[in-house]
Amino acid sequence: MPRSTDDLLPRLLDQLERELEAAVELRHRLHANPELAHAEEQTAEAVAEQLPVPAARAAGTGRVARVGPATGRAIAVRAELDGLPVRERTHASFSAKGAAMHACGHDVHMAALVALTRAAHALAAALPAPLVAVFQPSEEAYPSGAEQLARAELAAITPGAVVAAHIHPDVRWGAVALDDGTVNASCDAVEITVEGQPSHGAYPHHGRDPVLALAHVVVALHAQVARRIDPLHPSVLTVGVLEGGGAENVIPSRARARAALRAYRPEDRGALREMVSEVVAGIAAAHGCEGSVVLTPGEPALQNDAAVVARARELLPDAGLTAAGEWRSCGSDDFAFFGALAPVALGFVGLDGAPGFERRPLHHPEMIPPDSAVSAVARALAVLYVAAASVLGETDQRKDPR
Repeated sequence: MPRSTDDLLPRLLDQLERELEAAVELRHRLHANPELAHAEEQTAEAVAEQLPVPAARAAGTGRVARVGPATGRAIAVRAELDGLPVRERTHASFSAKGAAMHACGHDVHMAALVALTRAAHALAAALPAPLVAVFQPSEEAYPSGAEQLARAELAAITPGAVVAAHIHPDVRWGAVALDDGTVNASCDAVEITVEGQPSHGAYPHHGRDPVLALAHVVVALHAQVARRIDPLHPSVLTVGVLEGGGAENVIPSRARARAALRAYRPEDRGALREMVSEVVAGIAAAHGCEGSVVLTPGEPALQNDAAVVARARELLPDAGLTAAGEWRSCGSDDFAFFGALAPVALGFVGLDGAPGFERRPLHHPEMIPPDSAVSAVARALAVLYVAAASVLGETDQRKDPR
């Protein structure tokens, strides 16, 4: 028979309180020394040193550690290792000094998961399901660390559920946005190249201008998203990079753009991919140029499990947290890859209105959550672990009612 989860959360929260001071210190060290995707060796070592059990290497620089029962389906809890190629401007005493930064809260997530893992280990005999702490590399870049884990190390564990929490400045302080169904969009990276004919800028008729063609491509792509996709279906195209030429009076031979495609529905994702290829080829040809597209498939849309979400929302008040109103976004997270393995649930822990927090968007050079966010994320992770273990236990009991 599975162990009961009835009194687990308060005991876990009490144990967490004893770990928070060390977790905040760890957060400072991690924030001051960020590493980019696939290069998180020192970050992973710093985390592993604080864990109560040995951590196995996974997906290159990642680490996986298991506490609790030696057998049974586990609840995997994810945190991300990597920083962003952003130069920090927070002026915090523990700010990063180089060209990388934890501008998405990963330092907070890691410290919170270390605290939860240590607390869970102290209560190992009472845990209803093993807790597998997953410190995932490369959430911010391709190839995705989550996709690698889902195909290899985490697949071998066959978890009963995978959960995570992510800070967010658009959610109010003290609340967790936790909804079932689609809560994040899929995301694909697109590189567009337009080949033309170079010429002197004074004689444009002697060439074929790829910059002008690319400019029309960009405008047309945005217009076509609104005409190809049902306006009631969330979908977004963002062109974040334009490159072309090196002198103001020279028509270059080539111009490039890089973009991101986001959608909630698989059929819309496919339609967006087809639309980009059609628009690029057609408009480039209309300007006497050639257009090509290289698409890098990214993460799928994230589908939160209804049963885990419902149970977690019931438990949030016991952890001093409230459920935010319905909140979904066209953001994306490679956490969605874990949905191919098991039920998943990702909660967004609010920062808006937190004492000492100056609101900035994620990935901003001045984005820095307060230290109190470590406690908020750790408590949210504890809720998600207990909720997932409860749902897993009920499912297993229905299968084997002995």
